[in-house]
Amino acid sequence: MSLDKIIGIASTGMNAQMVRLNSTASNMANSSTVAGSKDTAYKAKRPVFEALFREEQLNQGAEYLGGVKVAGMVDDQAVNRKVLDPSNPKADKDGFVYASNVNEVTEMVEMMAAGRSYQNNVEVVNTAKVLMNRTLELTKV
Repeated sequence: MSLDKIIGIASTGMNAQMVRLNSTASNMANSSTVAGSKDTAYKAKRPVFEALFREEQLNQGAEYLGGVKVAGMVDDQAVNRKVLDPSNPKADKDGFVYASNVNEVTEMVEMMAAGRSYQNNVEVVNTAKVLMNRTLELTKV
């Protein structure tokens, strides 16, 4: 495997983790929102990743076998809490509002895991750069 492919594969991992961090940021921003019905209440978003291990998967900018791509986003199916708050303008006819289903602890764990995965891919790129520089130094002799 050539070093440019290694960097390409690591960059697909970094891109996937950025999507994961963005969805976590969106979830955290909406953690305190309420709605007047279950259907309109905010549902946490989760990215779905797909490993690229077959040639026919290489499309839409994903060029490296062994990498990863974001296959889509799905809503977390956790139940939205029903809260009695008749003074809230968004309350339904019975005085209930529906809170988002975002769990801040889960989001913090997701954020830390995504950050560490991103950093691991950065280390792969840095190691590949060092190896390329060492290879170039050998040609100077």
